[in-house]
Amino acid sequence: MEREKLSLLVLEKREALAGVSKELRDDDVIFSDEAAVDLECPRASSDLGPDEEQADPESPPETYEDLVAQSEAILRFLLVYNNYDSVSNFITLYDAFQKTNQPLFDMYEKYFPPIMRRKKTCVGLAMELKTRWQALDNQFPGFALATSIVSCEEAVLDVRDYVMMGKGPDSVAYAEKEHVLVCVQVVIDGRPGAMLADPGYHLPSLIIVMHDQIHPHTGWFKQSEEPKCRKDFEYSYNPKNSNYVEWRERVTRGTDVKVQTSLVYVAQPFLDCVQITEKRNLVYNFKSLLARDTDGRLVAGMYFPVGSDTESATFTIFTDDGTEKRRTKYNFSDFREPFMVQRSVLDELEQCSVKLRFKRRGLLSIITKIAHIMADQSFVEQMLEINEDICRMYL
Repeated sequence: MEREKLSLLVLEKREALAGVSKELRDDDVIFSDEAAVDLECPRASSDLGPDEEQADPESPPETYEDLVAQSEAILRFLLVYNNYDSVSNFITLYDAFQKTNQPLFDMYEKYFPPIMRRKKTCVGLAMELKTRWQALDNQFPGFALATSIVSCEEAVLDVRDYVMMGKGPDSVAYAEKEHVLVCVQVVIDGRPGAMLADPGYHLPSLIIVMHDQIHPHTGWFKQSEEPKCRKDFEYSYNPKNSNYVEWRERVTRGTDVKVQTSLVYVAQPFLDCVQITEKRNLVYNFKSLLARDTDGRLVAGMYFPVGSDTESATFTIFTDDGTEKRRTKYNFSDFREPFMVQRSVLDELEQCSVKLRFKRRGLLSIITKIAHIMADQSFVEQMLEINEDICRMYL
């Protein structure tokens, strides 16, 4: 019971009202009509009546299409420039733990995770994208004010029950908030909506969500496709509570189709994404380090589960040059002494390192560090216990 109480304190919901947050900046406000960028959008030809003509191509620069093009250019640059990295903050947590004489739970409760340059999860990526997008405010006045980081509750079991608890997450008994996106409140030709960017899920394009679900509403789109698995995403406002956008994910494996729904709270900025989302990520039992191209395609990286059987812990290295995909699984225990690693394995790691834009032997250094962490049975068991406590709270 005491651990559950402390877990509640650690992951206390603090999606505070922007007006009372001590960390509030001028560009973090409760969204309203005044905090939305007003745009013009040429309609699709199918939306035009028989007596209507397509919009004049000499329309003003402050149009939806101009904004999307420039925003997506920055987003795609960010995907390539930054790896998705939940490995480095795992190593940093362990380094901090080693410097204390406390149990991990006590240390974790007071720990404030750093956001490191080019070593970012969805939180750091969203923060950097929001910062980079501020350069567009001169051309699109109001863009910075309308842009903020928003929270996401993934894989909600009972969507209706969740959204009917109240207008916002402060009404929800337990809100894990394990993911974040960047949201821009927009008014397109007088119609309200939102533009969402999700660099944490490697999406290279903006998702346009219109209240009326009319062009330029994105609708269903293919997120990824492998020989045995296809993923499709769709975003739309919840009909019972428009403060939430439903994110539906459809996974198809042969004839087997599974759909899950997550909820993005778009009505207010998420002010505590570091202390909640990033902190929750630290003890999650799956880690990955991924390089993406401008289309959001995974081109190289490593990933591994964190389990209680530390001696048999494994990781997977992969590369994809567009024509050939290669995946190799290794035991962490084989990398505790890096000078004993075979040359053929080092060559494979070097190829992956190049795609991750690391220095020579950079990936080997990371794997060696993790190999020693995974050998620390006490740390791993404490971390998994915290993760299980959190998971039980939100079942």
